[in-house]
Amino acid sequence: MGRLPRRTGRRPRGLIESDTVEAPAVERKLAAILSADVEGYSRLMGQDEVATVRTLTAYRETMANFIQRRRGRVVDSPGDNLLAEFASVVDAVECAVEIQRELTARNGELPPSRRMQFRIGVNLGDVIVDGDRIYGDGVNIAARVQGLADGGGICLSGTAYEHVETKLPLTYEFLGEQAVKNIAKPVAVYRVRLEAGARPSSARAPRRRGWSRGHRVAASLVAVVLLAVAGGVAAWRLFMAPASSRALELPDRPSIAVLPFANLSGDPAQEYFSDGMTEDLITGLSKISGLFVIARNSVVPYKGRAVRPEQVSRDLGVRYVMEGSVRKAGNRVRITAQFIDATNGYHLWAERYDRDLKDIFAVQDEVTQKIVRALAVKLTDQEQDQLGHPRAANIEAYDDVLQGYQQLRRTVPQGNAEASRLFATALELDPEYARAYAALGWAKLQPWQLQWKQEPAVLDQAFELAQKAIARDDLCVDAYRLLSQVHVWKKQHDRAIAEAERAVKLDPNGADGYENLAEVLAWAGRAGEGTGFIKKAMRLNPHHPFYYVWALGHAYYLTGRSDEAMATFRRVIDLNPNFVAPHAFLAVLLSEAGREAEARTEGAESLRLSPDVSLAVLRERLPYKNEADLDRFLSGVRKAGLQ
Repeated sequence: MGRLPRRTGRRPRGLIESDTVEAPAVERKLAAILSADVEGYSRLMGQDEVATVRTLTAYRETMANFIQRRRGRVVDSPGDNLLAEFASVVDAVECAVEIQRELTARNGELPPSRRMQFRIGVNLGDVIVDGDRIYGDGVNIAARVQGLADGGGICLSGTAYEHVETKLPLTYEFLGEQAVKNIAKPVAVYRVRLEAGARPSSARAPRRRGWSRGHRVAASLVAVVLLAVAGGVAAWRLFMAPASSRALELPDRPSIAVLPFANLSGDPAQEYFSDGMTEDLITGLSKISGLFVIARNSVVPYKGRAVRPEQVSRDLGVRYVMEGSVRKAGNRVRITAQFIDATNGYHLWAERYDRDLKDIFAVQDEVTQKIVRALAVKLTDQEQDQLGHPRAANIEAYDDVLQGYQQLRRTVPQGNAEASRLFATALELDPEYARAYAALGWAKLQPWQLQWKQEPAVLDQAFELAQKAIARDDLCVDAYRLLSQVHVWKKQHDRAIAEAERAVKLDPNGADGYENLAEVLAWAGRAGEGTGFIKKAMRLNPHHPFYYVWALGHAYYLTGRSDEAMATFRRVIDLNPNFVAPHAFLAVLLSEAGREAEARTEGAESLRLSPDVSLAVLRERLPYKNEADLDRFLSGVRKAGLQ
């Protein structure tokens, strides 16, 4: 019998790997943390649970949209709280400012007792990563700092403040070293003074299409209904309708999605330039009738994300994907671009351009021509003229217009004023710059559309600026769309239709142009024709804004398709419960169906959202061409309780 092995206190060599279990490594990272909760949430729930949950859901969706646009990520949102992380403190703080300004505007539409104010705290700290969750003092400090903020306010930890102090046009108030729960050392806390003129920097406002606007609930029913005129509801773009879950069929033409170009300049303030490059390429390609080009805001969700071309192809129903980057330094710019067949991953071409900044338009045209040649697309004479068509003669004027549109999309009076200044500066630098005239015209029209001002003179000012743009460039699509809206506001329906059709002809892939035409036709008594145009707009823009769905519901309503109209209006409410127009039209349809109790419920919701509206104002301002359409609407809302 053999001897037992002598105990040595050591494991046999062969058992070391199988018997020894090492503790898993803890993953850590540095992150900017945004923490938010509702001030007085219990009080709001005690007063009206249903209304509170509805408002919270809408506000949280708005916050998530801003967070996504700033390349952040919502980590969790239990109860009335929201936790998000960012790679950049600048992104986190600007996002917080944008959220508070938007929610302040929305609260202005609610009775004081129903207003919902969030407190926001931002911290930069080390966190522990566990899958999609994050933990640790970095998160805890953000939550404690948030608790020190006022309702509608923002507080920063000292570490966050150090990274934004000189980078943002904000002012701050030092609140001292604060002892906070479960944190060993006091935390330096700074309050962002929003009332002192703070605003997001011009280079970092959320991106949207040139003349489009972010969502704001109008101050009265007439405002929201009229904002639907000729694409005027394009003033509200924060709520996007999700693309259909079923696969989209490929069009019968070469179909393209241009993904947002990455900003590699090392300076977040240059973000507007890379976004402008993306938009200009989409605009140039969309004017070619032989192509099918996805609208800009349907590619925005891919900004800052690593996404596979085949996924984009499935999401948007396109065969080709273009992606690239921009590095701007002084008067030099480097642009990289690659064009991919997303169905097989094959790169049709890739190119790098190192040019003077003044050559930016030549690069854009060269990229467009490469795509046209690669796909063997035949251009019409008009499209040949558009390629290489003169644009800004002064690159600084072009730069001012890009920044001006960023400000205009903020849809706040301060942003409008800054946009107007930038557009005027562009015209001083380049008095022949057609796009700058059209842009200034949109800035003039915005206060009227959003009901900040009731001065009809702005319509004439916008009209004159559109005419000046066309006199300098008769292919300026922005100007024709502007004219279309001005004419509808003036109830000049035939002229509005003519200008809308001209814009569509010049930009055959412009989704907003088709939506605009559909709206104009509806108000002019030709809603049946408009239905096809709005569906075409939805295909060109699969991640379409909620107002596309509203336009479809309005067309159904006017053409007697009442059941479809009601279902479509309810879908709009699901997408944006604070948009008053679908409530008003549902009230009319339910009243016509003899469902008086439900009609009055929708009418009451309309009045809650728009307490200052009256039948007299609606009769004066609603731009229905057919008196019967106007009488039908007024009769319905009267039965639903409006006086």
